[in-house]
Amino acid sequence: MELIYAVLLLHSAKHKVNEENLTKVLHAAGITPDTARVKALVAALDGVNIDETITKATAMPVAAAPAEAKVEKKEEKKEEDIEKKSEQAVEGLSALFGP
Repeated sequence: MELIYAVLLLHSAKHKVNEENLTKVLHAAGITPDTARVKALVAALDGVNIDETITKATAMPVAAAPAEAKVEKKEEKKEEDIEKKSEQAVEGLSALFGP
């Protein structure tokens, strides 16, 4: 996460996102950067329009709303399944001891 935050900080400050600047930001934050991860991130960001990516990312929560509803339905289904299993267990125990 720190790497992404550092990239966003550099971008918002209008500085070039490169290995040197990214490493400086991480050091300033008291983080010892993993040089391989820094290189990989800089390479991955080559040619990426960060402003466009941020704009797309801010639109994502609207699209994510239906997924939240699906999670709620799954949770409700799990609760119903647990209740049903509990009832079946009680019925099974009562069958052992008769009426």
